[in-house]
Amino acid sequence: MGEKKTEKHAGSIRLKLTNKEYEAELRKLQTNLVEMQEWVKATGAKIAVVFEGRDAAGKGGVIHRITERVSPRVFRHIALPSPTEREKSQLYAQRYIKELPAAGEVVLFDRSWYNRALVEHVMGFCTDKQYSDFLRMCPGFEGLLKNNGITLVKYWFEVTEKEQHRRFLRRIDDPMR
Repeated sequence: MGEKKTEKHAGSIRLKLTNKEYEAELRKLQTNLVEMQEWVKATGAKIAVVFEGRDAAGKGGVIHRITERVSPRVFRHIALPSPTEREKSQLYAQRYIKELPAAGEVVLFDRSWYNRALVEHVMGFCTDKQYSDFLRMCPGFEGLLKNNGITLVKYWFEVTEKEQHRRFLRRIDDPMR
């Protein structure tokens, strides 16, 4: 049996799985996802999962692992590009509303409507008024999802600046990333 590796981080010890342990755990979790998929189809559940976080924090990798063993008829991965000129003239949430799940679907958003607060505002891609309007609109929008039977799950991915830099360098060296 593989021995767990340990790493020290800021005064704490973190256990790290061996590759064999990781693969075994991944298989169990993917089996759970397939079971969940069958439940979603049978019950007509509508699930929206939002993945947010720093660049290179692992959002895409997790989404890839989730979708490896499930049906694309049930699980959809949404990674919207920058808005078109037409979309910029529409209600902000409109481009996301059309991607929300129907009965029996799970939608995985690789970034979401939170772009307005997390990227657009910081980078100057929206006005202060658009930003404040978003902050007022967001709780009501998410309440509307809930009231219409959509289960909303949100994840935030974090990575240190040092690790983020290391991952960016790996992307430069490996075009498959």
